[in-house]
Amino acid sequence: MQVPLPAARRLTRHVVRPVLGTRLSPARQRQVIEALMRFPVLPKGTMVEHTVLGGVPADRVVTATSDPDHALLYLHGGAYLVGSPLTHRAAAAHLAHATGAVAHVLDYRLAPEHPYPAAVDDALAAYRALLDSGIAPERIVVAGDSAGGGLALALALRARAVGVPLPAGLGLISPWVDARLGGLAERVDDPLLTRGWLELGAQSYAGGHLDHPEVSPLLADPADLAGLPPLFVHAASDELFVDDVERFVAAARAAGVPVTYRRLEGHWHVTHLYAGMVREATDAVRELGGWLRSALPNGADGS
Repeated sequence: MQVPLPAARRLTRHVVRPVLGTRLSPARQRQVIEALMRFPVLPKGTMVEHTVLGGVPADRVVTATSDPDHALLYLHGGAYLVGSPLTHRAAAAHLAHATGAVAHVLDYRLAPEHPYPAAVDDALAAYRALLDSGIAPERIVVAGDSAGGGLALALALRARAVGVPLPAGLGLISPWVDARLGGLAERVDDPLLTRGWLELGAQSYAGGHLDHPEVSPLLADPADLAGLPPLFVHAASDELFVDDVERFVAAARAAGVPVTYRRLEGHWHVTHLYAGMVREATDAVRELGGWLRSALPNGADGS
């Protein structure tokens, strides 16, 4: 059964958004969000295995189209406070199916218990583990939404700095690129995000590191951006991050990074989480997955 996009918007505003704020502790927020997302609609034949990747818990998600020689490292969102492989299973599974890769959905450490740089350290450890398993970097793509999108960029910046080969491409869904929160698009009607929740996440995770490029990739030096792999970026017309995302897209392009960007009109922050339930969300995930597939060897023709 498919849910109309307007109904999903109302569900987001009246059920999900009240959980994500400052009233509940992050630990309680995690419990409630996991309960709400416990029954994802996955591609037929999807198999999920709990694993460990570079010492970090992860879910290995295999669909009918997954090529074992192609890997998708997926980094979930949640303001660095909440989220897990379970809450993002639908988006990751549909993305893996569209990409034709095995997805590894990382359960990286969260704030406030584990502030920066814990999440970046975990992402790099997992990425190194994929390389150490024998998968060539050109056969790996990395994707993430919201905080996970910012984390995907942080992973690429860190990997480049320490001399680790970069993946074939990055897929960024409404990435959080400026933890200072000075450029939020306050005029929009975002049914999910609130400034208060984002402030809690930024302070809990980054503290005094809000200006660090691994926390706020929008502030990265152009020379560092120039070394990034090709990017595919989605942002939504009705989300607080849309202006910052477009500033980052402009900065990356100015640094010479190949960037494919599309603004999803009528969508809000990470509607992709409704993949399998809402046609427009599934279509958005398929578009991103098609680009990621094309970034992999022989991906354009599926051979």
